[in-house]
Amino acid sequence: MAAASAAGEFRLGQRGHAAGDPRRVGTVRYLGPVESHSGDWVGVDWDDGAGGRHDGSVAGRRYFVAAGERSASFARPTALSKGISLPDALRLRYRVEDFTKEEQDEMYVFSTSQKRVSVEFVGQNKVQEKLKNFNDLTSASVSYMGVSSTGPPDELESLVPNLSLLDLTGNLFSQWHDISALCQALESLEVLNLTNNTMENDIVESPMLENIRILVLNNCGVTWELVEKFKVSFTRLNELHLMSNKLKMIMIPDGKFVQGFNTLRLLNLEDNNIDSWDEIVKLSYLKSLEQLHLNKNRIKHVKYPFILPTHGPLDDASAVPFENLQVLLLGSNEIEDLSSVDSLNLFPSLRDVRLSDNPIADPAKGGAPRFVLIARLGKVKILNGSEVSPRERRESEIRYVRLVMGKTQSNDQEEIKRLHPRFAELKTFHGIEDEKPTSSISGPQKMSSGLINITLKCVGPSMGEKQPLTKKLPPTTTVGKLKSLCESFFKLKDIRVKLFVEEEGCPLPQLLEEDTASLMELGIGSGASIVVDEES
Repeated sequence: MAAASAAGEFRLGQRGHAAGDPRRVGTVRYLGPVESHSGDWVGVDWDDGAGGRHDGSVAGRRYFVAAGERSASFARPTALSKGISLPDALRLRYRVEDFTKEEQDEMYVFSTSQKRVSVEFVGQNKVQEKLKNFNDLTSASVSYMGVSSTGPPDELESLVPNLSLLDLTGNLFSQWHDISALCQALESLEVLNLTNNTMENDIVESPMLENIRILVLNNCGVTWELVEKFKVSFTRLNELHLMSNKLKMIMIPDGKFVQGFNTLRLLNLEDNNIDSWDEIVKLSYLKSLEQLHLNKNRIKHVKYPFILPTHGPLDDASAVPFENLQVLLLGSNEIEDLSSVDSLNLFPSLRDVRLSDNPIADPAKGGAPRFVLIARLGKVKILNGSEVSPRERRESEIRYVRLVMGKTQSNDQEEIKRLHPRFAELKTFHGIEDEKPTSSISGPQKMSSGLINITLKCVGPSMGEKQPLTKKLPPTTTVGKLKSLCESFFKLKDIRVKLFVEEEGCPLPQLLEEDTASLMELGIGSGASIVVDEES
């Protein structure tokens, strides 16, 4: 009887929040008695721990399995809230006459004479005038208000008929039939944010929901199997956000490639557990896809797919993988090979790439500096969020060619092409000749013909104010030798110097760590600026 009484108010899998605290949200995992305690109890697995006390077992008896060691607790049904309807939440949030004194005070600022001045556009009178009739409400946020249902469809439709953007972050929705009902009731709705609502895999049949253009399902416990189910309903999506869902695999019921999503331009899979590029290849033939966000996954290697689709409606010999992809964000992964960088040149439309926080883009971990990445990525206009100007591209490519020339020992052209696919092309394009001594030139004329102009700038706090110097140096000058020359040029006594090269597009100068490396080997040529600092 106790279990039946508790079940009358809650169901297993239902989302609820602590009474009086809509931000403390959890999932009902048990309904019934608890040994040595009288009455009805609800076992809750709280999101992110949220002050739990155990893992679903008490006094040696297990009642349910919680997500964490201390994410669960038992509560009386009266200590939990099943939430409120969306119409009630909208009225609570936007009905001005019910504002508290604190909320009303937020509508004013104090002038220098400490007089209350209403805030333009959001002052109380304007809000009251605008929202006397909810027909004018086009964007609404009821985040963390304990919303668990849409309420009667006709009530929601009549209350906010022109609502086009709705933020439901952190509420209690879990069943897809509620989402379908909501989208059907709000015909003007185009943007729906369900972040931090734990959704069940309960789609059986869903109506066509062609009004939704942007769907946000971040941290909703969504699997790709669920995506395959709901994509049939959301036929006109432009953006799909699936961050923080612990996705590892893109499971497809038939064939090798994801089909459908004919209007999808942006897919956000950031902060998941994808570790194989083979999973991403399954997205190759989303024909409208322009942006793919893959930051904060575990991808180790990238390779452009040359395979052609051979299943179902994708059987098209003229299809091009990632044909319209312009933006590929790969920051904070585990990429460490230059072949992955080179493969990005094969994406036909790629213009914006993020590789930051990967081993391959961290010179301190043996990765490539920015100028090398730019030179190897011939079509990229934006790298790591920073625009690549024509000047930066030219300087990076010239410096890269000099770097390769300085370090390459082999004359095997095939080997050079394998390791540096763009080297020969860039060398020819910029008219860079091999560094070879000319027998007909000797003495000072021969020496001066190979010198490069370097500008040296002192910035060390103990160095005093010193004017920058421009010096002509042999390209074979090593970093260690240049340090000694700087000590002499600037008369630096008892100061250990460290050198940095300034690069356009980099927020900070790049440290020159290897004392035995020459300027040529580092790709540093005429016009470069070297910052002279002191060891701390």
